[in-house]
Amino acid sequence: QVQLVESGGGLVQPGGSLRLSCAASGSIFSVATVGWYRQAPGKQRELVATITRAGDTNYADSVKGRFTISRDNAKNTVYLQMDSLNPEDTAVYYCNARFFSINDWGQGTQVTVSS
Repeated sequence: QVQLVESGGGLVQPGGSLRLSCAASGSIFSVATVGWYRQAPGKQRELVATITRAGDTNYADSVKGRFTISRDNAKNTVYLQMDSLNPEDTAVYYCNARFFSINDWGQGTQVTVSS
């Protein structure tokens, strides 16, 4: 299993930026596909971005050009740089790690975009 801890959430004004971090325990993390998901109140959890062990990335259409996912395997950490935030980005953001039968989630970090 992989234990994941998200950080970096908070309150930001529209147009602002935040960088989320997902710190992981376990050597499996470096070979896992890691993703950021989010869940807004009353809505289903949705994919934001993923990054494979090779560094290939995938983004939801709603965040393309604004969010950037990256990973530092030496630090067992994946980042989500979020720019040009708008109120529709308000949600709890979760980190996920997948590798064969492993499918682990962090506890989430709240991101609120409001003036």
